[in-house]
Amino acid sequence: MLDYCLSEHHTMIKELARSVAENKIKPHTREWDEKEEYPRPAIEALAQSDLFAIWIPEKYSGLGGGVYDLCLAVEEIARIDGGVATAYAATFLGMAPILVSGTEEQKEKYLTQIATGKAQAAFGLTEPGAGSDASKLRTTAVKDGDYYILNGLKHFITNGGEASINVIMAVTDKSKGARGISGFIVDKDAPGFSVGKKEEKLGIRCSTTSELIFEDVRVHKDDLLGGKEGIGFISTMRTFDYTRPGVGAQAVGIAQGAMELAIKYTHSRVQFDQKITSFQGIQWMIADMGSKIEAARALVYAAAKAADSGKGNIGGASAAAKLIASDVAMEVTTNALQLFGGYGYMREYPIEKFMRDAKITQIYEGTNQIQKSILANHLIKMYSK
Repeated sequence: MLDYCLSEHHTMIKELARSVAENKIKPHTREWDEKEEYPRPAIEALAQSDLFAIWIPEKYSGLGGGVYDLCLAVEEIARIDGGVATAYAATFLGMAPILVSGTEEQKEKYLTQIATGKAQAAFGLTEPGAGSDASKLRTTAVKDGDYYILNGLKHFITNGGEASINVIMAVTDKSKGARGISGFIVDKDAPGFSVGKKEEKLGIRCSTTSELIFEDVRVHKDDLLGGKEGIGFISTMRTFDYTRPGVGAQAVGIAQGAMELAIKYTHSRVQFDQKITSFQGIQWMIADMGSKIEAARALVYAAAKAADSGKGNIGGASAAAKLIASDVAMEVTTNALQLFGGYGYMREYPIEKFMRDAKITQIYEGTNQIQKSILANHLIKMYSK
């Protein structure tokens, strides 16, 4: 509804992402979802369109854009398929710690591979006992000369097993708590590194979610994130500040796609000798959908621009964007399915997938309850002085 006065560059990104989504993704969404099949053709099409280069500096073969660019692309992809949007955005989640904390050598080596579409990335943080409390990791990294020996288990890792670049958080000094966590860049083919259970999920089913197992994996000190021990936790928090608007964009895209399907269906559905879009109750539901989606979109875009501004202390804005947009996505997809009536509950119609895909946006990269805590702490610090 609103005109965001996109630049020529941003308009190009949005139109390009929409074209790939409509032509290369949409024809296969049901098949990939039903088979829980990684959407490799879609990822290859996105790479060929240079959409993996958008949030990478030009010096590393990127397009020099930022979080805002990424949000525009993710939204358009999620409008068609939330699972493909997850598989796409997860590479940027894995890339972000290198971008914000990596050494110059690490950026040159790994960001260039991602920008040129030669590699995908994954971020290994979550463990069976460390979800919302990211400081309680058990994966360890013990120094051994010029190497670190990694042992442990990661689970719920998006792109797990598909990514060749894996940024893994591990404990190097247990006595220091969160300050004893370090990051490591691990190659998929490293001896002792294996992929465990692949999860079967409610939604985003074409996006691979797997366990990563580390058994005496040797990682050279050159692949210690930032070349320093103890910066893993702060790198993780900074990463989420930059990537949570992307989750918000995914949620906005899912909600937008669901609303469009609902409007098309209700405008063709006839009951009591008239299109049901003529009923005030239906109109009000559509109005609520449209206004809430637009409010969420504006917040996501604002948070993304704040992230790109270079200013610090953006955690509150990122948390708010993720929180509001994901709640809107769940509400809109639920109501959109309701507008389909009994047909909405049937897998013959695509709307039920949107509802399934929406739910995860309230959970990953920090549950919405955690986002509320982050936002509350930010507001208290700001206004209690």
